[in-house]
Amino acid sequence: MPNPTVVGLSGNFQRPSKTRSLVANAVGRISHQYGLASDVFDLVDFGNLGAARYAKDLDARSAQIVERILAADVLVVGTPTYKGSYTGLFKHLIDLLDPLALQGKPILLTATGGSDRHALIIEHQMRPLFGFFVAHTLPTGVFAVDRDFLDYEIVTPHINARISQAVAEVRPFVAAERSVLTSAAE
Repeated sequence: MPNPTVVGLSGNFQRPSKTRSLVANAVGRISHQYGLASDVFDLVDFGNLGAARYAKDLDARSAQIVERILAADVLVVGTPTYKGSYTGLFKHLIDLLDPLALQGKPILLTATGGSDRHALIIEHQMRPLFGFFVAHTLPTGVFAVDRDFLDYEIVTPHINARISQAVAEVRPFVAAERSVLTSAAE
């Protein structure tokens, strides 16, 4: 029986990035606290994403990443904020997914932005997007701005506290998953 996983998806298309750092930080904490296997991907990892009209048009590596995302027990999703919303290529990737592919999946929403003017992206853009997919978005989202990072590492206590709060909200889902795995093994 495979180890439960937490997978991070950063809607960024460059490295290094603050968004990837935020997503990786949360994934690492969830993985460590609950003993989950982990992966982090960003848009750089997808080969022909922009040219794909349907999921079946993705190259083998990109299709494999989508499979890892869909198979994850917990997702951490993040995007940089441009003009008050997520990136177009991030949305394009999400548009390729089946509408029920994320049903019931716990998702920690994160975002980064250049200023506090973008702080509502989680509530006004991301939560409705994943609500459409009938996903279970965790109550605590994490939004960080440039001043919260130094050399792509989170340095402000309030962002670390928000991540810790969100990581604690994963517990019921991990406990439920382990209960199902234990019952299946018996």
